[in-house]
Amino acid sequence: MNEKENKKEDENLENVSINDSSGDIKKGPANFLIGSITSFLLCFFSFLISKKIAYYFAMHRPLNTSEVVQSISTSFNTLIVGLSFLATFSFGFIAIGLFIVFIRSFLSKKI
Repeated sequence: MNEKENKKEDENLENVSINDSSGDIKKGPANFLIGSITSFLLCFFSFLISKKIAYYFAMHRPLNTSEVVQSISTSFNTLIVGLSFLATFSFGFIAIGLFIVFIRSFLSKKI
């Protein structure tokens, strides 16, 4: 049994060394374009969701007469709307950045 286990370990180490010997994996223009498109789609969908969240909170105001409850609910609504639009613009800026890197990858010299 020891010999079989040693052979399996040697095979695993060979596989690891083959993967590690290649060094850093270079990303190509296709990876940047796919990442940019994915991030843009996430930006678009989160924008639609953010608009619906903002519209919902604008139409459904808190009905309590207590100032404390209204203050907490307004703060919570502001937090939720702010976070949803923060996600939207984060995905948007990532999409723009990856698209710029995609364009730049064609302009850089190959070494």
